[in-house]
Amino acid sequence: MNNLCVLIMAAGKGTRMKSVVPKVLQPILDRPVIDYVLKSVFEAGINPENVGVLVGSGGELVEEHLRKTFPEELNVLWQHEQLGTGHAVKSARNFWQRYDDLIVLNGDLPLIKPESLKNFINGFGSDDCTVISFNAEDPKQYGRIIRNENSVKIVEAKDASDEELKIREVNAGCYAFKVKSLEKVIDLIKNENAQKEYYLPDALFLMNEKGMRTGAFIFPESEMQGINNHAELAEATRVMRERILLQWLDAGVRMPSPETVYISPDAKLSKGVVIMPNVQIWGKSEIGENSYIGSGSILTNAKIGENVQIIAYAVIENSELKNNSKAGPFCYIRENSCLEEKSFAGKFVELKNSKIGENSKVPHLSYMGDATLGHDVNIGAGSITCNYDGEHKNKTFIGNNCFVGSDTMFVAPVELADGAATAAGSVITQAVPENSLGVGRARQTNIKNWSLLHNHLKKPKGEK
Repeated sequence: MNNLCVLIMAAGKGTRMKSVVPKVLQPILDRPVIDYVLKSVFEAGINPENVGVLVGSGGELVEEHLRKTFPEELNVLWQHEQLGTGHAVKSARNFWQRYDDLIVLNGDLPLIKPESLKNFINGFGSDDCTVISFNAEDPKQYGRIIRNENSVKIVEAKDASDEELKIREVNAGCYAFKVKSLEKVIDLIKNENAQKEYYLPDALFLMNEKGMRTGAFIFPESEMQGINNHAELAEATRVMRERILLQWLDAGVRMPSPETVYISPDAKLSKGVVIMPNVQIWGKSEIGENSYIGSGSILTNAKIGENVQIIAYAVIENSELKNNSKAGPFCYIRENSCLEEKSFAGKFVELKNSKIGENSKVPHLSYMGDATLGHDVNIGAGSITCNYDGEHKNKTFIGNNCFVGSDTMFVAPVELADGAATAAGSVITQAVPENSLGVGRARQTNIKNWSLLHNHLKKPKGEK
């Protein structure tokens, strides 16, 4: 395929989206529209250096995204004035003129499959131009494909006869060209229309006039649905979500209510995983065999081992839960935290940049921030690490086999050695030695008759 290139048209304003975000950067699940198009192109066997993305309106944002996300060999091209699709292709001439064949795809076709592109690449043959078409259930205002022996033509709906309007095969707005043939007509396209724009379908008309061969290649209608407004974006999201869910159901993932589940196209799941209703799995999350993801949980770039139990309503971001660990309900695990094997973070627990050692437990109502816990540690309810002093995030180290009493405050930086413990209600500001008990309570003072005095002060004015 070294003699073939692909030009993706991503320069349009997308006016009907009514958004400052360019149309091709609008999200489907957690990836922009353009990403799905490029993913299919690459999976169809096209090398990144043979792919050009033409940007224009909002192009700085699109280019920034492409540079961050895709291989550097990908070509980012510019159409500085949006003067129609014919002008767009002409703007990219320095890119495509080096090749024998050019495929032009719209950047708002996220549902196109790599298998269909492979079939097209292998099947568009020797025609000078091949139009990508589809059989529309409701042709509406699409341009109709009129087939003749050695050519096809596009008749716009407003110009079609009653007989032509009955035709269901319509133009998808994508093409394959023999580059030498395109070179002969691209400069002949005129802008004699109300919009004063240069339209790419005119290249097909000019080729037919010159006696060149033109044809059409039919794609499934389900893959040719463009995105022009938020309703169409929502429909494309629904279709893509269902595709991904079916993929994982076929791979052995169990979902009692898949219609409530959202899974990123970049996520990786293993057989035997159970995903309960209303779960969201985003980014490059990975879930190991036989793990359970409870209802209402949201995972983003989470690495989940085997036989992990996420009970319900857990939020896990950029963190890892190793084999046989357990989390939830109602816990928040974030920023490079890790539950080692057989460890547990329970209800109303927050972990931030912390490691919970093997077989250690943070059962409830606690915050461990910038903390490292050894193995077999138990954290009592209501305990927190006071890790931020107003300028720096400080570390707390808790050794192996430690017992932390309820409502312990660790004023970091501070360390508990192996086997150490803290008394409930302690404020720990200094290191606790091995096998020692740290007690950091203020001395209790009882004020006699305080309640009587307090009640007297609460009496309304004028009452004795």
